Amino acid sequence: MKTELLYLTYVAAFTGLLWVPYILDRLFIRGLISAVGYPENPKPQSPWAQRLMKAHTNAIENLPVFAALVLVANAIGLSNNIIGMASIVYFGARIVHAVSYTFGILFVRTLAHTVGFFAQAAIAWQILAQ
Repeated sequence: MKTELLYLTYVAAFTGLLWVPYILDRLFIRGLISAVGYPENPKPQSPWAQRLMKAHTNAIENLPVFAALVLVANAIGLSNNIIGMASIVYFGARIVHAVSYTFGILFVRTLAHTVGFFAQAAIAWQILAQ
């Protein structure tokens, strides 16, 4: 499997699993019935869980861009070291972003998001330079 497709799979799986910790927090804080229901005034989740939900939303928002770029490159038969490395960097940036967002490490979170953006831009550049 091409590196970029492998890392697209990793990014998708990671994004798909980000909800698990904050749902467990919700179950712990609110109890089963309240967690699966629609209480009028639910107990607030732990601050870290609230931040992880936002990190998850951000990951979901960025996944289509990364996926589209990787899949377009694959569709046109473009695969090189730059695209492979950018995919690895993007995956790492998403992990650092989620962890730093969850633990409230603001400057690291912003840096990780920026690195992910430039990894996407590198893939786009490779496609557009074709």
